[in-house]
Amino acid sequence: MTLLLALVLPVAIFAGGVAAIAGFGIGSLLTPLLAIEFGTKTAVLLVAIPHASATALRLWMLRQAVDRRVLLTFGAASAVGGLVGALFLNVFASRTLGIVLGVLLVFSGLSGLTGLSQRLRIPPGPWAVAAGMASGAFGGLVGNQGGLRSAALLHFQLSPAATVATATGIALAVDAARIPIYLATGADQIVANWPYVVMATVGVVAGTVLATPILQRLPEDQFRRFVFVVVAALGVLLVVNPGS
Repeated sequence: MTLLLALVLPVAIFAGGVAAIAGFGIGSLLTPLLAIEFGTKTAVLLVAIPHASATALRLWMLRQAVDRRVLLTFGAASAVGGLVGALFLNVFASRTLGIVLGVLLVFSGLSGLTGLSQRLRIPPGPWAVAAGMASGAFGGLVGNQGGLRSAALLHFQLSPAATVATATGIALAVDAARIPIYLATGADQIVANWPYVVMATVGVVAGTVLATPILQRLPEDQFRRFVFVVVAALGVLLVVNPGS
């Protein structure tokens, strides 16, 4: 067993746990790890199945908490925007865009932690559609949608469980759209490196099962602080390593 393969399981468990509480984090943590060995493009392929598996499980565990109104406005627009942005990923993607996204996430995280963003609320309707399209398109363009999506969802008046459940529903819709494309274009890479896929899947599923009950007991103020900290940390990671 290589050192990288040995690291995948604990990192995947941690990533699954973070995502169960914050609504994102699996791709953000696992993709850079696997990119050390395989490069970003192959790493994205290898993380797709673990990401979809944990996301589907998380949605099933939180299915009663999904806010359908937000899902059908902000969520649908975010998913469409994410796919549109992903289509232009190879055309417009650059280190500069990665840094811009990182700065936005750091600002969003710090604004939430300091209370500057407390007054901003996004009502379901046209504003929710616009916010979903914008966050999805930019996240898809840079290749990292989860942080922007969760940061935006914190400005809806949702409970912690509803915020994560709704974010998870959106993420699963995006997974359902992109995985057939990944399988059609990169199935050979996934099969060739199946031990990493299996290890990552086992880890994120375990992390999801272990951490989801914590979300159900987490007070709203602690939940918001946790998510804003993770958003800011992801922003710092993107500024330091924005990709190519």
